[in-house]
Amino acid sequence: MEGPTPVSALIHAATMVTAGVFLIIRCSPLIDLCNISLITITIFGSLTAFISATIGVLQNDLKKIIAYSTCSQLGYMIFICGLSNYSVGLFHLMNHAFFKALLFLCAGSVIHAIADEQDIRKMGGFLKILPLTYTMMLVASLSLAGFPFLTGFYSKDVILELSFAHYTLHANFAY
Repeated sequence: MEGPTPVSALIHAATMVTAGVFLIIRCSPLIDLCNISLITITIFGSLTAFISATIGVLQNDLKKIIAYSTCSQLGYMIFICGLSNYSVGLFHLMNHAFFKALLFLCAGSVIHAIADEQDIRKMGGFLKILPLTYTMMLVASLSLAGFPFLTGFYSKDVILELSFAHYTLHANFAY
């Protein structure tokens, strides 16, 4: 869904991601009763994380890159819920909401500064033009990438540790 950048920030940080993951977390007592549903959730969540990240790498539109990244992070949250670690999924959901909203708001600042151009092939050299936006986007991107001592590092590290320590075939596939 396309829209103004502040609206995109709200959709991707607050509603779209929150609704699906929160529903899975709220239905956890029912989901835990069926082992096949947990396996299915884990496999589809990990496939979503990988495929969405791969598609995002090939995009040229700034907002589409961030949107596909959101879908990839949604895959992380879903597959850790499939391993019955719902609190970790909620932890990553909260972290993701903050750094993704910051990314979208910074993207809006960049797009507005260069006359509504969204093609990243035509961008560059924003450190001198937009120093605050550059710094905030760098911090949000590093957090999204899981750079140590930022929030994304702690939530993604726990997700990967738990999937590695969960000795099942579907957890190894997700890892």
